[in-house]
Amino acid sequence: MKLENAQFEMAAGLYNQLPVCDMPEVAFAGRSNVGKSSLINKILKRKSLARVSSQPGKTATINFYNIGGARLVDLPGYGFAKVSHSEKNRWRELIEGYFNDERDLRLTVLLMDSRHKPSEDDLTMLRYLTEMKKETMIVLTKVDKLKPTKREESLSEIEQCLSALDIEQDVTVVVASSETGEGVEDIREVLRLAVDGEEG
Repeated sequence: MKLENAQFEMAAGLYNQLPVCDMPEVAFAGRSNVGKSSLINKILKRKSLARVSSQPGKTATINFYNIGGARLVDLPGYGFAKVSHSEKNRWRELIEGYFNDERDLRLTVLLMDSRHKPSEDDLTMLRYLTEMKKETMIVLTKVDKLKPTKREESLSEIEQCLSALDIEQDVTVVVASSETGEGVEDIREVLRLAVDGEEG
């Protein structure tokens, strides 16, 4: 896997448009406007490979990036209220179709905004992933905007959520910032371990 050589492959807006899975995949999920595209660009050491928008809900497709023998999969942001009911259904069918498909999914990176408590949508996604026995890592984004005490509170809230959900599998939690780069190398190492089985 070579993160720095990432290339955009395709976008799928419907389940039947998903490409055949012929290599390991790592999926990124999170609420709309959680900073997913910015963090993906930081991880891949690129400025604008993943399209960044200030408009929530902009990513309405599953975007596939070839990262040298594996794929990084950018899922549509969930939880954005200002879209039609039919559009929400399309998103749900697309995301559920992806996870239910027979794919070599090594890891799902679930992004949550460190400045806020996990939303009901966040907890629903976390519960869904762990019940499906999907290897999961939680990344708390935008930590550069928090004071140290608030950062500790955010981590404590996640630990409480994991405990309350009675999740059996281990879930790695990383704090990160696409602005400062904090946590980005830690995420890269987890991706390498998931895909290649070894540290970089």
